This record gives sequence, structure tokens and C-alpha cells, in this order.
Amino acid sequence: MLILRRTDVADALAGRELEIIDLVADAYRLHDEGATALPHSTFLRFPEELHARDRIIGLPAYRGGPAPVAGMKWIASFPGNVSAGLERASASITLNSLENGRPSAFLEGSVISAKRTAASAALAARVLTEQAPPTSVALVGCGVINLEILRFLSAALPSLREAALYDMDPARAEDFARTCAAEVPAVKAYPVTGLEDALAAHPLVSFATTAGAPHTDLSACAPGTTVLHISLRDLTVDTVLGSLNIVDDADHVCRERTSLHLAEQRTGNRDFVAAPIGALLRGTATLDRDPGRPVVYSPFGLGVLDIALAEYVREQAERSGRGIHVDDFLDS
Repeated sequence: MLILRRTDVADALAGRELEIIDLVADAYRLHDEGATALPHSTFLRFPEELHARDRIIGLPAYRGGPAPVAGMKWIASFPGNVSAGLERASASITLNSLENGRPSAFLEGSVISAKRTAASAALAARVLTEQAPPTSVALVGCGVINLEILRFLSAALPSLREAALYDMDPARAEDFARTCAAEVPAVKAYPVTGLEDALAAHPLVSFATTAGAPHTDLSACAPGTTVLHISLRDLTVDTVLGSLNIVDDADHVCRERTSLHLAEQRTGNRDFVAAPIGALLRGTATLDRDPGRPVVYSPFGLGVLDIALAEYVREQAERSGRGIHVDDFLDS
């Protein structure tokens, strides 16, 4: 068993944004081809009111193709951690041998989870804005995920120069601006105090919040805005139905009271979903933009991305000698 700590994972992925985006794109293509196995994620919630916002999610996955890999991510989201000075999410990933099913690697998973999420967002932004690359973005929610999204957007979109930062906590947005300046200096990041002003001023928007229910529309956005709806529960049903919607997998995203799930419950169908990102990448679907409608990308966050990136980290670690080998992990 190879055990990889957070520092091992972070070192293996540092500065590799474009490689990670390519890896995510390959995983989406394989998924669209039917070369993956992705059971629905399992949501563990708790009966006590104290833990009403907390959850732990299990995401098993298999990626086929020329380098098959299987495993599972187990990720906890405890929003109350933020006020206690801890990160909201923590995760672990187990990889299993496809020769005998035995666990072969155990990795700290929160870095992988954040980077695969950001790579998915940046990939979609590149695909969906290909005809008019944006020079600015509005980031709604000033946390770990939007920091990674800004990092990956900067790599994927050389045109990007500015980022407006909005958070319900203005002090958090101020702190976030300083972090962005230090970690993504190529993009000028600055806090704003009004959500509608942020939405109106930028052709690209990224929602990465802890919202549990829809709370906003896109009426303030300019026509044709591209929206990365990463947190999945920010947009009202009417907004979803009035948008051109791209997903990673409709079966996965139309669950657990996401905005798209609520739209499906209202309409009784999924006709509002235009295409999955994998089909756009493979050319089996095309994006026919309506200049008057926003394009909204709502990725559930497929476990196959975590497993693909974990295998990439494992390979990097084996080559560089990172991690801890526990040879007697399964010994009796």
C-alpha cells in the first residue's frame, strides 16, 4: 500500500494545470464513449439538527481506456469548519488493483478534489467561450474552490486579466483578494460589494458557494454570459429553464435537489439540458449559442475525475519516490 499525504499530492500537482485539464478532458471523452463505470454517489447525512448542513459523499468510479483504474473518493463537507478556521472539505481516495482488487494506494483527497473541480470548470470555460475569450471573470464565493478555479482559468484562458470577487462576508473577500494576488498574480483580483454589479460587469461567472437552495437569478448578467455553476444550488429553476445548459452527466446532476434536479421535478423532463461536456469535446454534439441566453455549465463532479487524477498522482509519486510504502498493510 502506498500512502500519499497532502504534501505529497500537492507537490505532485503543483504547476501542472494544463496537464490536469487535458487529463480531465480525456476522462470526459471516455465517459461519453461509455468506457467508464460510475454508480450514483452515496450521500451520508445525519439526523441531528446540529449536523443539518454536514454530509459525507462516497464516489466510486472506474475509468477504462488504455490505462484503466478503479477506486473511490470519500469526501466530507462540514461548512461550519470555516468559522472555526478549518477547511470546509476533507477527503481521502483509495485506488484498487484491477488484477486482484486489493487496495494499492491511499491518498489525501481534498487537493485532488479541488483541482479536478477547477480543471473541469476551466475546461468548460475554454470550450464554451472559444469564439469570444473573456478578459475578466466574477467569482462568487471566496473559498478554496474558486481560488483553484482562478488558477486554472489563468492557465486555460491567456486572455484573462481581471477577477471581481464577491462573498457574503466582505472581510472574507478582502482576504481572498490578497491570496489571489499572491497565488495568481497574472490576474488582477479585487473585491466587490454587490452581487448584481459583479454579475453585470463580466462575461464569465463562477459560482462556488455553500448554498443549499437556489438564491439568485442571472437577470443582472449581460446577454450571452457564460456561467460556471459549480456549487449547483445557486440558480433558480426559472433561470435554469431560461439558459442553455451544459452538464457533465445529466443522470448524476439531476439529483439531491440541485437546481437542475428542481427544474426536472417542475417540468417532468430534462429537455432543458443541451449537451454533456464530453459530447462537445468529442464533436458528437455542437453548441448553438443564443446571444440572448446565458450558457450555464453545471457539473456534478464525477468520481472518475478523482480516480483519474489520483492515478496520475500515484504514478508521479512512484517515479519521484514520494509517499510511504506499507508493505504489510494486508498481512494478518
